[in-house]
Amino acid sequence: MKRDDIGRWFANRGVPWLLPALLVLAWQWLAQSGWLSVKILPAPTQVVAAAWQLVSNGELFQHMSISFERAIMGFLIGGSLGFALGLANGVFRFAERLFDTTIQMIRNIPHLAMIPLVILWFGIGEQAKLFLVSLGVLFPVYANTLHGIRNVDPGLLEMGKVYGLNAWHLFWKILLPGALPSILVGVRYALGIMWLTLIVAETIASDKGIGYMAMNAREFMQTDVVVLSILLYALFGKLADVIVKFVEKRWLRWHSVYQNL
Repeated sequence: MKRDDIGRWFANRGVPWLLPALLVLAWQWLAQSGWLSVKILPAPTQVVAAAWQLVSNGELFQHMSISFERAIMGFLIGGSLGFALGLANGVFRFAERLFDTTIQMIRNIPHLAMIPLVILWFGIGEQAKLFLVSLGVLFPVYANTLHGIRNVDPGLLEMGKVYGLNAWHLFWKILLPGALPSILVGVRYALGIMWLTLIVAETIASDKGIGYMAMNAREFMQTDVVVLSILLYALFGKLADVIVKFVEKRWLRWHSVYQNL
C-alpha cells in the first residue's frame, strides 16, 4: 500500500476513532493512578475482564441475542408503519388531512411517559417492550418520509409524465429515489431512538437482555458490568449507524452529494 493510500485511509478511518481511543487511555490512566475511584468508574481493563467472564459462561451472548431480537422486531414494526404512513400522507393530500394532525398530536407525547399505561395494556411481557420500541422509531421514519416525498422536484414528475411513465414507474423511478436521502436520515435517527427506548424498556421487569443485565449488576454492585452494558449500547448504536451509512453509499451512488463520502 502506498504512503498516500495509507494517509488517506488513516484520515478516513483512523481519525474518527482517535478521540475515543484517547478518552479510553485517559480513563485507564486516571483509574490506575487513583484519581478515579474504581467504585465510581472501573478501569477499562476491569470492564474487559468482566466482558470476558460473561463471554466465557455464555451469558453475554444470551442477553445480546434477546436485545437484538427486541430491537429488530420493534424497528421493523415501527419503521414499516412510519414509512407507510409517511408515504400515504406524502402522496395523497386527503390522507394527510385525515391522519397528519392525529399523528402529530401523538408524536408530541413523550413515548417513554406512556410506560405506566403500556404496562396496564400489555403487562410486563414482550409486547410492552416491542410497543415502546415501535412507537419510538415510528415518528422519525414517518416525518422524514413525508418530508422526502414532499420535496421531490415537481419538474421531474412532470417530465416523467411527459415520457409516458405510469403511476407505478413514477413512484419507483422518481418519487422513491428522490425521497430516499431524507428517508435514510430518518432511519439513522430512528435507530438511535430504538436503542434509547430499549434501554428503558428492558428495565421493566425483564429477566433477559442487556438492560436486565445492567439492572441485575446494579443490585450486586457490579459497576464493571453496568459500564459494560452502557458501552454495548453505544457500540451497537455506532454499528447500526455504520450499516445505514454503508446502505446510503450503495443506494445513493447516483446522488452527487454522496459520491465523495
